[in-house]
Amino acid sequence: MTASSGFSPLARGAAWLLLSALFLAGCSQSKPAEEPVRAVKLVTVGTSDFDAQPEFSAEVRARVESRLGFRVAGKITKRQAELGQHVQAGQVLAQLDPQDYRLAAEAARAQLAAAQTNRDLAAADLKRYSELREQNFISGAELERRESTWKAAQAQLEQAQAQLSSQGNQASYTTLVADVAGIITAIEAEPGQVVQAGTPVVRIAQDGARDVVFAVPEDRAALIKPGSPVTVRGWSGGSELQGQVREVAASADAVTRTYAVKVAIDAATSPALGATVYARPQALARTGGAVMKLPTSALRQEGKGTSVWVLNKPTMTVRSQPVQVATADGNEAVIGAGLTPGMMVVAAGVHVLSPGQKVTIYQSKEAAAAAANAKESAQPVEAVAATKKEIAAGASK
Repeated sequence: MTASSGFSPLARGAAWLLLSALFLAGCSQSKPAEEPVRAVKLVTVGTSDFDAQPEFSAEVRARVESRLGFRVAGKITKRQAELGQHVQAGQVLAQLDPQDYRLAAEAARAQLAAAQTNRDLAAADLKRYSELREQNFISGAELERRESTWKAAQAQLEQAQAQLSSQGNQASYTTLVADVAGIITAIEAEPGQVVQAGTPVVRIAQDGARDVVFAVPEDRAALIKPGSPVTVRGWSGGSELQGQVREVAASADAVTRTYAVKVAIDAATSPALGATVYARPQALARTGGAVMKLPTSALRQEGKGTSVWVLNKPTMTVRSQPVQVATADGNEAVIGAGLTPGMMVVAAGVHVLSPGQKVTIYQSKEAAAAAANAKESAQPVEAVAATKKEIAAGASK
């Protein structure tokens, strides 16, 4: 009797069928998952007048801004100026330790006193020898030597006087004062710091004329000329200001490769110093006929060209449509060819779509809620209409 004699033919057949089914199930390919239906935002292609006025982010600056520093070296003992403070001409901004310069001035004063004494002694000797020469008691050469001694003493006196004046100036230079009225825009040194002569300590923006400064790329710098009008508007709103180009940089910035443009505006109506504004140079404005515009978010790169997704409304699928971009108008692209008015183009999420993919039209939460409320309010009206129709049918019977 074999080992398999314990199983009946019916059981062995059932086991064989089960193994065959499992084998076939393992060999069969799984059904590919369907692509999800994505909600997309759409824009309808239309035409509008081409009126491009490029805006540049700019900053309000003082016409003249100076970095002030001490004319002598030393240790800063006090700083009276504070950031944003308005100062007047002659106001003390900072001070150095003046002790060394005071000692030098006292030494120069002592040297002056010694030189003055030597000069007086030489003058007295010259007077006596002059009287002796008149009486022929000394030779003319001896008198000339006394004259030379007096002249040397007089020169030493003048040198000592100049040295004392210089040392007095050095002592006065230990006090930094504002030479003009303005606003402190930067603090570049603190008390306790040892600075060299000329090291900037504070930066002051002088009161008076104001400039709006912005940068333009190399291909547009040549179009802007001094004297051309520029419209300026504040970043936070407000009325627009009119200015004129005062200066265009002669060379490009070494890092950004852009050219700085300075626009003169009226100081009386100027925004606050350092405020961010937007400048629209009239020299760069371009106008034309009707053109088709799309937001730049609708464009995508396909190979070496540009394309958009166009909606096929009956099937609610999208297809790729090549387009030609003529130029840019702010945040919009001017389409030169490839589209016709009335087409519906996907405006956002273009990088997650594929040809023939089914889509739905995106609705915001507020729009979806309004549509649901409208549907709910329409249901009672329909029920009332149906009830009235049944009553009318019964009455006719």
